[in-house]
Amino acid sequence: MYVNDCHSNSGSCVVPSLGRFSFQPLKENPLLGPSSSTLEKMGALDVNRVVHKHQSWRLISCIWLHAGVFHLLANMLSLLFIGIRLEQEFGFLRIGLVYVISGFGGSLLSALFIQAGISVGASGALFGLLGGMLSELITNWTIYANKFAALLTLLCIIVVNLAVGILPHVDNFAHIGGFLSGFFLGFVLLIRPQFKWINQKSCPPGYIAPQAQSKHKTYQYALWVISLIVLITGFTLGLVALFRGVNVNNKCSWCHYLSCVPTSLWSCKSQQVYCQSTELGGQLELTCLSNGKSNMYDLSNNDSSKVQLLCAQLCS
Repeated sequence: MYVNDCHSNSGSCVVPSLGRFSFQPLKENPLLGPSSSTLEKMGALDVNRVVHKHQSWRLISCIWLHAGVFHLLANMLSLLFIGIRLEQEFGFLRIGLVYVISGFGGSLLSALFIQAGISVGASGALFGLLGGMLSELITNWTIYANKFAALLTLLCIIVVNLAVGILPHVDNFAHIGGFLSGFFLGFVLLIRPQFKWINQKSCPPGYIAPQAQSKHKTYQYALWVISLIVLITGFTLGLVALFRGVNVNNKCSWCHYLSCVPTSLWSCKSQQVYCQSTELGGQLELTCLSNGKSNMYDLSNNDSSKVQLLCAQLCS
């Protein structure tokens, strides 16, 4: 939180003794973290900036940002449980590629469907690791014992985690995009050779090992080719649609239910907030029209997205 505005714009920061490293009031950010404007400065996913200000790097940078300490701890604990086993088996490079590319895929799908507000977090990358675990189990099916139990357990974990995404304020499109990216990447990067081929290469001199005609089975090669084509096509079409300003919600009337399902307990409609702004010298005064709160901000090079974020923060 090197770029932080809590200590200068709010009198009720959490742990104010930390100065510029203090946290926003819990009413504004219950996850114990910075303000939305701070996250936006640090590289949060903002579709307007990605498309109109050529800041495509935000599709990657948002993966390394989190809304707060609780958000970070939850994701890092998940990464420990999921990532350690995969990294031990396949190495840092391959799992790192699955993680980063899946995070990018999650950001891309999120940007195509959710074009208001900002998004941060590594959830898409984590779902990519889950997707990679599933495809790795499928493509290396013949080498596993208790494979059906492993498949059922993994599917239950995936379904439960995706189901949580239908709650409001959860970016399930990032989860879905990350999962699909990781699923197809698993067929490409997490493929294992046949046991016969391994034994043939490692047997001692004079020992005749069972012959293996090829390193991988035919279905593994087929899945590798199909998945690579799907990944290249999907990322290409997604990027073209994003930079052309396409809002996929206009093409798919029911897709928004994948991220939030309204019930009697909650609503999925984003609450619109409006503020009156007045510039006084080098300061900007905002007044929330819904609750009457006002505040002064020391800002330079204001743009509409930054003012909108401050307005939402003031009205929360």
